[in-house]
Amino acid sequence: MSNTTTTSPLESKLAHLPNQPGVYLMKNVRGEILYIGKALVLADRVRSYFQKGGDHSPKTLLLLAQVADLETIVTRSELEALILESNLVKRHRPRFNVVLRDDKQYPYLRLPIKERFPRLSIVRRVQKDGALYYGPYVPTGALRETLKVIRKVFPLATCEIEIDGKAERACIEFEIKRCLAPCIGNQSSEDYHRIVKQVRQFLEGRDTELLDGLREEMRTAADREQFEDAARLRDRIVKIERTLEKQRVAQTTATEQDVIGLARQGTAVDLQMLFVRGGLLIGRKDFFWPLAADATDEELVRSAIEQFYNKDLLPPKELLVPTPLGETALLEAWLSEKKGEAVKIVAPERGIKHDLLLLAEENAGAAVTDHLRDEESDRQAVAELKRLFHLERAPRRIEGFDISNTMGDQSVASMVVWEEGQAKKADYRRFRIQTVRGANDFASMQEAILRRYGQEEDLPLPDLVLIDGGLGQLAAAMEGLKQVGRSGLAMIGLAKARGDKEERVFLPGRKNPIVLRASSPATHLLQRIRDEAHRFAIAYHRKLRGKALLASRLDEIDGVGKIKRNRLLRKFGSLQAIAEATDEQLRDAAGVDAKTVAAIRKSLPSPSTG
Repeated sequence: MSNTTTTSPLESKLAHLPNQPGVYLMKNVRGEILYIGKALVLADRVRSYFQKGGDHSPKTLLLLAQVADLETIVTRSELEALILESNLVKRHRPRFNVVLRDDKQYPYLRLPIKERFPRLSIVRRVQKDGALYYGPYVPTGALRETLKVIRKVFPLATCEIEIDGKAERACIEFEIKRCLAPCIGNQSSEDYHRIVKQVRQFLEGRDTELLDGLREEMRTAADREQFEDAARLRDRIVKIERTLEKQRVAQTTATEQDVIGLARQGTAVDLQMLFVRGGLLIGRKDFFWPLAADATDEELVRSAIEQFYNKDLLPPKELLVPTPLGETALLEAWLSEKKGEAVKIVAPERGIKHDLLLLAEENAGAAVTDHLRDEESDRQAVAELKRLFHLERAPRRIEGFDISNTMGDQSVASMVVWEEGQAKKADYRRFRIQTVRGANDFASMQEAILRRYGQEEDLPLPDLVLIDGGLGQLAAAMEGLKQVGRSGLAMIGLAKARGDKEERVFLPGRKNPIVLRASSPATHLLQRIRDEAHRFAIAYHRKLRGKALLASRLDEIDGVGKIKRNRLLRKFGSLQAIAEATDEQLRDAAGVDAKTVAAIRKSLPSPSTG
């Protein structure tokens, strides 16, 4: 009788792990990825999880109790493993990893300094194209404020035309002294670049250099009795000094710094990132985890760095962190490769840099309190919704629908998603109504419901469906659910009576609505979802309407057919850009002849010529 033992697939894989750098994926019995990690030596790191007597945290013990399978991916270096791990965590979002709920691309200011007349533009992707990039600006309001100051103080061109000095006349920006009109030859490229240099000094926090240079220009203008120019420079100096006084947060060197602060409250953690450029605070971003008691400060900070800078973001020259990191050298190598120059990670214990950490920590403390207050309000809201509408469970996931059109034209539907009290924009959907002609919101709503719930899509079903509208819209939506076999989904309609401030909720099979209290958390939650669905629908409708209007204007021009129209739209994107394009640009973009160019000029006169 043989005395053989059976080896499980997991045990077999543990016995044959590679002694190379790479990434490991832990999975449960259903093949779902539970955790993704990296290692310099895969065999040593992975086996350490399963050694008897290992000193594991409660979170790790819970993870190991569910692990049934293992996958490894070998890389050529630990740096490659770091990049692969970050990409996989972003894609799969495993439940035992620290995951940032953030899928945004943040805006930067782009300054193409190699051009003869560089102009600032807003971009969301940083490219290696020789231009300078400043940012990220979070929230975007910080970017608008910065641009507002620059346009008031520094007379850079803001138009999109080709500047060759041959325009017949300048635009209104010249009249109000916000541009010196290089388009008509009123300003040389050399003089223009002098202002570009000042904009760079302002954005890079080189205050002393900027102000000293402007004061010298002012004195020179006064000595030459060019008093109007001297007064203009004096006013510019005053505006810059006031702006710097408001925005400065630290008297640091003119460098780029991102500062990370942490705050804990119970099981909740908030991580705050401050973006400081040359001592000026240009923005901030926070990440919140309601249940992160088992995660160490180092794990949270490291995960935030890996996932945040994995996007098209430009790392700073210096990253200030609240705790020393065990993989500092590896992270610095990765960030330096992304930036194209050296990046340092520092955990300061004193001085100005430590003061910046304390400022980030204060912001994190205030944010975690706000998040917890919002979470409590959301808990009360979903509990109230469950009670009011007799739902089987509290609606943790709510999907909201709205319709938008203009007299039945370009009719669209939107679907927004609220999950665990937050908008989940990755799950938003929009529908261009295809089967309905004219202004028929009922039929349009039914089509949207059919397309959302009648198609196989990798989205979870909601606990509650919210329709913007009364009994008519609700009945049409319910018929859509019935047709796709989803009648069991809970659905309500939200509407106001004309001239009435109170919100009313309509339920299937019930004629009289439920009137909601204005101060109720449930009312506020439903209003937020309804308003977001309305915003999303209108934004899509305006986009389609704008495209249709643009296309129709081009269709009216002799010589511009469908193919040439589409080429012009792809190349220029707006009527103004087409009107301001040169004859050569129009010919290159769409292959139009001189006669068609003349027809375009007649139909779309350029602002600079008419």
